[in-house]
Amino acid sequence: MRIDAIVLRELHMPLVRPFETSFGVTRNRRIVLAEIQSEGLTGWGECTAGEHPFFSPESTDTAWLVLLNELAPMLAAESPEHGGDCPRIFRAVRGNPMAKAALENAIWDLEAQREGISLSRLIGGVRETIPCGVSLGIQASIPELLSIVERELAAGYQRIKLKCKPGWDVEVFERVRNRWPEILLSCDANSAYRLRDQDHLESFDAFDLLMIEQPLWHDDFYFHSVLQKRLNTPICLDESIRNRRDVLAATEMGSCRIINIKLGRVGGFSEAIAVHNAALERGTPVWCGGMLESGIGRAHNIALSTLEGFTLPGDVSASSRYWAEDIVEPAVTVSKDGEIAIPDTPGRGYEARTDLIEKLTVRRETIRAAALVG
Repeated sequence: MRIDAIVLRELHMPLVRPFETSFGVTRNRRIVLAEIQSEGLTGWGECTAGEHPFFSPESTDTAWLVLLNELAPMLAAESPEHGGDCPRIFRAVRGNPMAKAALENAIWDLEAQREGISLSRLIGGVRETIPCGVSLGIQASIPELLSIVERELAAGYQRIKLKCKPGWDVEVFERVRNRWPEILLSCDANSAYRLRDQDHLESFDAFDLLMIEQPLWHDDFYFHSVLQKRLNTPICLDESIRNRRDVLAATEMGSCRIINIKLGRVGGFSEAIAVHNAALERGTPVWCGGMLESGIGRAHNIALSTLEGFTLPGDVSASSRYWAEDIVEPAVTVSKDGEIAIPDTPGRGYEARTDLIEKLTVRRETIRAAALVG
């Protein structure tokens, strides 16, 4: 496909309520979008890097510079026929998977539009609906958290995930589990613990958790394997899984029993599909995690979650949980049964609201293929 222009935008979007993890509190999102114009079609991608390099080494500002100065010019100089061409095009740039994913996912979107099929069908999705869970941040008090859990369960969500850290864990789990003994419940530590906490972490087994997500170091397999041997509760790896090779290492070492796949963390659909396939071959369940995405990134997560191995409810929840007004039409909604219906229209299935995107844009740069000729 011929690339006519790549438009990079930074948007500022306030969350409807603060979201707290062991990293800190997020109230506003600085989101980088990539719009790729090609032969009359437009594909959209989102960079899921955070405002600070806490979850990963990338941030909004570093991703912007790498996109503008390296990746977008590389892509504009090529004529990719498939989203899977992007890893080759970007090979010279080490790391920066979230920046790469913004462009690669837009190419997959364009390819699906060109083929006249949905993005989920293009990547090999097999589901017409996906089950949804919610991720609940650390709250000011346990009673406040309980009221939020009650609200989300009433909305139909099939799994409740609680962010946790030392001092906000066992008592929280006990209160939630005592009130709702049958719900699917998990926790996410975002690397807040160390191996010296293993006796404390072993106490989590009492709460019948679906998983403990990334309890130890963000780049570790070995110590997670040591910890997993002591736990009945499955460990889920998130930050540690960057590519297919990491799946092979983690499963071989017994570091986890579940894997969270995030499109940005692994660099886009190409690697996400490879991670999924490796996990599926080894009988390891996967699910799709969230990064406080706008509707653009959420649409891509929905498509990814239709793959066969996504057997657990993910963090792909309704737009209204995060935004007073989302930048896609229709907004992402979840049924009373806790499911999202998969769009069958060509491409990502959710139209970009360009008027609102323009209103929220605080900076913009355009890279044109013609400017690179000669």
